[in-house]
Amino acid sequence: MMKSEKKPATLAQRINVLRASVMGANDGILSVAGIVIGVAGAATSSFAIFISGIAGMIAGTVSMAMGEYVSVNTQKDAQRKAIETQTVALDDDYDGEFNFVKNKYMASGIKPELAERAAHEMMAKDPVKATVRERFGFNVGEYTNPFSAAIASMISFPTGSILPLLSISLLPKNLRIWGTFVAVIIALSITGYIAAILGNADRRNGTVRNVVAGVITMLVTYFIGRLFA
Repeated sequence: MMKSEKKPATLAQRINVLRASVMGANDGILSVAGIVIGVAGAATSSFAIFISGIAGMIAGTVSMAMGEYVSVNTQKDAQRKAIETQTVALDDDYDGEFNFVKNKYMASGIKPELAERAAHEMMAKDPVKATVRERFGFNVGEYTNPFSAAIASMISFPTGSILPLLSISLLPKNLRIWGTFVAVIIALSITGYIAAILGNADRRNGTVRNVVAGVITMLVTYFIGRLFA
């Protein structure tokens, strides 16, 4: 018996995995930067700063991977529940679901006769897919793989963590804190811009929000560290 070919990932699925990678890298940059700058504000030992950064990297990597896995599975469960709900709704009131789809098409600007024809064609082909797409906004069968998302985060978080860790460890003591600030701001600008593109959001606002959140995080952890210096 021939093995069935694995269905290739859709563009939406690939974008979701890419989003997990970008956000994982962003969190890695920000989390470890906050840790090492906070410790640097309280201690001068390069070894203590480095070890705290490594600990944050390991803990964050596991946390991000598990969090992404649980989050994607939760989303899949909600989508499966929506499919079950629509299957029952079609059995109970097919005409009502048909009219809902037709009205959605009309609301988008399609003429009534064309909307009815399109609704007939879509419902005849696969009524569950048609109604789920119109009611809940996702395509049946197009689920993000939770393992792919978890692995993407597991790789990207420590990759992002390397930047602040190297900056704080390799720069001269009199420059390491502010040098790390600058390096992190540049990195957060890049990840914020990419995240805005993937989310189809305003690129300027997305980038500025990401940088401001990073600056606030680093300032807060630094001054908390100074309190214990």
